[in-house]
Amino acid sequence: MRLLLLACLRARTGNATTAARIQNHLQAAGHSCVLKDAFLYESAAEIANLTCTEEFDAALAIHLYKGGRLLQGSRIPFGIIFGGTDVNEDLKCQEKRQVMGAVLQEARFAVAFTVEMKELAAAEWPDARKKIHVQSQGIKTTPSETFDWYRFLQNADIPTDTGSVHLFLLVCGLRRVKDPLYLVEVFSEWHRKDPSVHLGIIGPAVDPLFTREVKERVKRAPGVHVLQELPQEELHAALRACCALVNTSTSEGMSAAILEAMDLDIPVLARNIPGNAAIIQHKETGLLFSSPQEFVALSKSLMNDPILEKEITARAKAYVRKHHSWEGERRTYQNLVLRLQ
Repeated sequence: MRLLLLACLRARTGNATTAARIQNHLQAAGHSCVLKDAFLYESAAEIANLTCTEEFDAALAIHLYKGGRLLQGSRIPFGIIFGGTDVNEDLKCQEKRQVMGAVLQEARFAVAFTVEMKELAAAEWPDARKKIHVQSQGIKTTPSETFDWYRFLQNADIPTDTGSVHLFLLVCGLRRVKDPLYLVEVFSEWHRKDPSVHLGIIGPAVDPLFTREVKERVKRAPGVHVLQELPQEELHAALRACCALVNTSTSEGMSAAILEAMDLDIPVLARNIPGNAAIIQHKETGLLFSSPQEFVALSKSLMNDPILEKEITARAKAYVRKHHSWEGERRTYQNLVLRLQ
């Protein structure tokens, strides 16, 4: 089967990572799967023309609004994968909600990462409940074995000659929904008292205007750094060497960075929002904070209690292996796509 896979790629967000993974799963089953950037198309008519001229048999779109709206009235069967912000944020906009409802009605199936995400969608569109499948993201980490941690720190202007360095990594695309400035002031204040702690913000400049705002704020915040984006294998290696992964998002579907840190035996400190609480059990598989001050208190308790850290990371790794199997995700998509024949 020749499949079109639509996702928002230019933003290099989690949707792009998910798309690459799904493309890999479908190609492994012998399908031809062509990945296209939804941002390059403005209307369903453009996609209809594309599916006709390139002779696609079926389509998949990631994000019910950004990708799904381009498949409205499609001549070929299609499925939808929720992105997270579609159900968590776009649902609040009446115009987008109407479009998403129409798309979901036409789709052969839909995939939600969590039960909570499915329930949000099903509450809004009860007729679609039976076609929404829950499949959590599959995780496979591939840390580079040749990654130079000390050069990485030097490039970030983090001194390596002062004894131990405790680097907290906030991995996110630089856009407002990720709220990377949430901890800047309180972390800088902590750094002034304990110069060994540093916060590194690392990820693509998704929103150029906001990226400039982040860099300007960070310039005035000792101990906080905006780091150069890394290829995935090097990012996994950096994660493996850091003190903890941090997530400050105001909204999440399912954070792949959190799951990757869990798989790499790195503790996670995440903002207590529904998307994060769905995969983190507080003080069992990670730590959830509701204020910048609570983040610092929890971080200190983690640094001062190696037994707590060891127990949390062991349980987190077991959780990922059980609930976020890469092979399980592959089987699900390979089975679901047969419904598009």
